[in-house]
Amino acid sequence: MRYPPSSRFAAACAAAALALPISSAGQTLGTIDFPNSGSLAAQQSFLQGVLFLHSFEYDPAARAFKDAQRIDPGFVMAYWGEAMTYNHPVWNEKDVKAGRDVLERLTQMQVANSPRASTAREQAYVEAVEILYADGPKAERDTLYSIAMERLAHDYPDDLEAKAFYALSLIGLSQGDRNIPTYMRAGATAQEVFDRNRMHPGAAHYIIHSFDDPVHAPLGLTAARAYAKIAPDAAHAQHMTSHIFVARGMWDDVVAANERAVAVVNRARKERGAGAMPCGHYPEWLQYGYLQQGRYRDAAQVLDACRAFVERTGERMYSLGIMRAANVIDTRAWDGPAADIAVATERIGPVAYRVDFTTGLSAAMAGDLETASTTLEIMESRRAAQRKEPGTISPSALGTAEVLERTLRAVIWYQRGKHDAALAELEQAAALDETLPFDFGPPVTVKPPRELLGELLLERNRPADARRQFELALARTPERALTLFGLARAAAAAGETDRALRAYEALGMVWHRADADLPEVLEIQHYLEQHPKRATGEY
Repeated sequence: MRYPPSSRFAAACAAAALALPISSAGQTLGTIDFPNSGSLAAQQSFLQGVLFLHSFEYDPAARAFKDAQRIDPGFVMAYWGEAMTYNHPVWNEKDVKAGRDVLERLTQMQVANSPRASTAREQAYVEAVEILYADGPKAERDTLYSIAMERLAHDYPDDLEAKAFYALSLIGLSQGDRNIPTYMRAGATAQEVFDRNRMHPGAAHYIIHSFDDPVHAPLGLTAARAYAKIAPDAAHAQHMTSHIFVARGMWDDVVAANERAVAVVNRARKERGAGAMPCGHYPEWLQYGYLQQGRYRDAAQVLDACRAFVERTGERMYSLGIMRAANVIDTRAWDGPAADIAVATERIGPVAYRVDFTTGLSAAMAGDLETASTTLEIMESRRAAQRKEPGTISPSALGTAEVLERTLRAVIWYQRGKHDAALAELEQAAALDETLPFDFGPPVTVKPPRELLGELLLERNRPADARRQFELALARTPERALTLFGLARAAAAAGETDRALRAYEALGMVWHRADADLPEVLEIQHYLEQHPKRATGEY
């Protein structure tokens, strides 16, 4: 290793070499080797903090780093670690004040005490994080920080942590939007770390983030299979694997991953004396997975639990809005119980568009065009106001809002008999949707416009055109159940029996645990019984 020698550093190397795959709390979070000049007594807390940090478990990471500071007040890297917990590059979030406060405490500690030698490598880490919280636009600070981490990784090629955090810094350069060339660099860098340490949580995590789109997801499948086992006690690690699984339409794996994530969260909450958390990111993805499996009852239970929590506490309204939209649109229960759930839109950011879109689409499908049109006007007014105030919402979120507006407008026109205009508007919505940066996970445009376009074309007795739209939709949302159903029906209507058979067979595999009384289950069974010859190849 090319680390500068010192007696304290050598002792820390010996301690850090233990790698500490198990924390003091009995949590398995992965294995790292991160030599440093902190005291031996503070090593376990520090390494635990880094492990949590790699899995984006920011709150427990901050607590662990503060514990390391308490044990060893002069431990420079413990302050670095805490400062790092306030920067969330994948989510395009940075708490500048909190990060500066930590760095100010570090300065005060160094002034109050006789200067304690730290290594040149550690100084480089601190200088890099200071760049993050310096004055200037966020994008500029992120870029300069990434350059500093690239230099650190180059100067210390045996330091896998430097390389891992450099990979993460690359992902953060696009300010929350996917930039394919940069993401590929990040994935390749993280892969180097993973190849040298197959139990490194950050390496597996950053590979997944780099490749979690339908085109590149196969590159992240090995890391996804590994990450849950690397860090079984990190809820985010359990969930994160499903980024790759959603991008490949692997719904059984999506559900299993998020069931584990929810269980880890609730176990930790129980240990703190808190109740279960039925809302949030992991339950949202779990519910979507259930919907794709045709497990509508299980999906409804997740939604109902979140609704009860929101009604009781007034918190997590955004999560209720996301779940309501998914339930209504994917079950097509336009006048069902979920459609009647009231969701306040004042403080839920871009999710407000999903809420209003679902309300408007439900009304239009039920023939209430007055409510649908009023809802569309609300969406248009909100977007117009937000466009006048740059920074209140991201450009990609505004783009998604326009896609939803166009989709709702098309449905209203279609219901009024303006079929050609509606189909043209949907084509515009789909074209715009495909220009937006890919957002991993369940589709933000909750009713994919090409899926809807295919459904309307099929209704207009244009099955060949419909089939093409469903094929295009599946490229963006692989194995999505409603899209597969549309493809199967369109192919059958067009007389393309072999293609229809392949699609129905794929549906049978996706819906192998579906609610038995759903009419779609009978549809699948009937078609396969009528066409016993098994198809070959892909649909």
